[in-house]
Formats: sequence, C-alpha cells, structure tokens
Amino acid sequence: MSLRNYSIALSIIIALVLQIMPMPAMVDLYRPDWVMLVLSYWVLALPNRVNVGVAFITGLFLDILVGTSIGIHSFGLCLTIYVLAANYQRLRNYSVWQQAIVIGLLNALYNLVIFWLQHLLTDIYFLFDYLWPVASAMVMWPWIFWLLRKVRRQLRLH
Repeated sequence: MSLRNYSIALSIIIALVLQIMPMPAMVDLYRPDWVMLVLSYWVLALPNRVNVGVAFITGLFLDILVGTSIGIHSFGLCLTIYVLAANYQRLRNYSVWQQAIVIGLLNALYNLVIFWLQHLLTDIYFLFDYLWPVASAMVMWPWIFWLLRKVRRQLRLH
C-alpha cells in the first residue's frame, strides 16, 4: 500500500494532533479548529470519499482526545459537514476568499453548537472568546486549501 491510499486519513490524524497540541494560553485562545478545516477541504474536494460518516468517526476521536462528553464534537462536525456537503458544488465555484467567509460561518455554527451542547451538559457560560477560532480559521483557510490541494494533485487523488 502506498501513501496515496492513506493520505486523507493521515491529514485527519495530523489535524487531530494539531487540535490537542499544547500551546501557551494566549495563543491557544486563537487556535483554529484544524479538524473542521481539514474535513471541510476534503468534503469540497472529494465528497464521494469524505462525508458525514467520516465526520462522525473523527468527531468521536476528537471527543476522546479532548475529554468532552462523547458525541459533542461528532454532532457539531456532522452538522457542519452535512451543510457543506449539501452545497459543495456551489461552494467549489467560489473564490478561496469567498470560501473562507463560508468556512468562517460554518465554523461559527460548529463552535456555537458545541457550546450549546456543553451548556446543556455542564454549567459553562458563553464568552466572546469562544469565537476567536472562527477568525483564525478564516485566516488559515487559504493556506489549508493550498496545501491540501497540492497534496491531492501530487498524489492524484480522485
């Protein structure tokens, strides 16, 4: 087996590692949702290979790694990836900057769904700081898009 067969799974594993990698508190506040960004790219590029099922399984792994209640990140990822997968043909025609705005809106939805679920299960309260990852995800989207598109083209993934 070659790297070509495992490149999508490897990119998702790298995103999971980036999601849990320790960072200073000031920087951690702005950490983008790497898993959501990587899944978003693969859903736009290869919707027949990456879909809501992959988002569900990845969300379960993220729940285990982060230590939240099982299903919180799964539900948030499934919801946002479903919206993205339902509109992938339209979003493919947008420029990368327009896609960054859409990814930012979906990331805001993802973060708000996770907050809402955690609020139902625990007694956390909303802080505006929960939405900083939305801004950083919008800034990171063109770079993630460029990097993963380069990988996809070099490995000739279809």
